[in-house]
Amino acid sequence: MTEAARAAIPAGVPALALNNIDVVYDDVIQVLHGLSLSVPKGEIVALLGPNGAGKSTTLKAISGLLGSEDGEITRGEILFDGHVISGRDAEHIVKAGIFQVMEGRRIIADMTVTENLRLGAHTRRDGGVRADIDKVFAYFPRLRERDGLAGYLSGGEQQMLAIGRALMARPKLILMDEPSLGLSPLLVQEVFAIIARLNRELGVTILLVEQNARMALGAATRGYIMEQGKIVLDGTAAQLTENEDVKEFYLGQGTERKSFKSIKSYKRRKRWL
Repeated sequence: MTEAARAAIPAGVPALALNNIDVVYDDVIQVLHGLSLSVPKGEIVALLGPNGAGKSTTLKAISGLLGSEDGEITRGEILFDGHVISGRDAEHIVKAGIFQVMEGRRIIADMTVTENLRLGAHTRRDGGVRADIDKVFAYFPRLRERDGLAGYLSGGEQQMLAIGRALMARPKLILMDEPSLGLSPLLVQEVFAIIARLNRELGVTILLVEQNARMALGAATRGYIMEQGKIVLDGTAAQLTENEDVKEFYLGQGTERKSFKSIKSYKRRKRWL
């Protein structure tokens, strides 16, 4: 993000704030337990944790998609630009400026690239859709070259299309769920370079859920570690990268051991929960 763009951001109000959120599915299964986090305007924030920690549920709570899976927020509130959005429907939240790039891309395989991009602008009522499609093609030249049925795109190209579709909504905040899923290491690097470029050049705020902790912390300014529906650790990306527990359990830098139970970092991590 440029210094000029950073200076233009109003101080004191985060783009997004979750305050003591509980989420329950089917009236009985509690997935989030008093979860709180904030995403400063214009930054990339990483949300890390193992499978089943509740990361995707957190994104669905923000984007208003819990109802499609019989989930609901039972306590707490979510604020975007200082306004409460928890309990609002997904279309209202998209219009407010939040767009989610779902895990697995979720592009429409039997529609063209351009038709998929137009779907991202379905809540807009202005006349700038064609110009924005050209802007997406400028960021992703391969999509212009491959503007046929989206089902014939490679995994990396489909991820580019999913991000491009999000940009068509002119979002203030993009929620990204596992953008590296199923991609080769080379394509992972390319996708993360694109994420950093969009944040830097467009000033788009990004909340990034990602299993690849090393890549996520490399792109983010700060991050949260989530386990069993709770935030157990947070800090700047640099602080988390240097944290001994994060190194051992998420960055693969610990020494080989037969049992975690015999080491101090396991005992520290156990106290997170």
